Amino acid sequence: MLYPVPSVMVSCKSGEERSNIITVAWAGTICSDPAMVSISVRPERYSYNIIEKSREFVINLVTEELTKACDWCGVRSGRDHDKFKELGLKEYFSGIIEAPAIEESPVNIYCKVKKIEKLGSHDMFISEVVGVTVDDSYMDKRGRFALESCGLITYSHGEYYSLGKKIGSFGYSVKKPARAKKTKGKIRKTV
Repeated sequence: MLYPVPSVMVSCKSGEERSNIITVAWAGTICSDPAMVSISVRPERYSYNIIEKSREFVINLVTEELTKACDWCGVRSGRDHDKFKELGLKEYFSGIIEAPAIEESPVNIYCKVKKIEKLGSHDMFISEVVGVTVDDSYMDKRGRFALESCGLITYSHGEYYSLGKKIGSFGYSVKKPARAKKTKGKIRKTV
């Protein structure tokens, strides 16, 4: 299997039913134009029918502070628990879709289901991204989401890990190194 994977909390709602949260590790970007993502969910999961019926959901990125809630939502069923209430999480209704986001999450990705692909143990919800909300406190001076400042998590073989250490940027492997010139026995880089 391909590890690590993002561990995200997917919030959903259908009609007058209460909102629910499901933890998903099978999530990813599948297209950039139009922006499309997928999540894979077992058909027997409580949230499956909610998403199938409403045709929408929100992917909420998970920080270190939300890891315990993320794990709890993965081992408890919405059939038996009001997850927002029991975890003290706030529902954020953006107006983009009917499903709420998790206010405590740094990034909320609003999705509309385009196709459900039945695969085996899981069905894949292929979805278009119709909006994104980001907590302003995680934006840098250039208007870029500062991943390194929020402690997002990943999941690998039953364990959660924190992300954040930058080791390079796109294209760094092929950039020409800065020229060095000697000045009075010291090496200085010209950028």
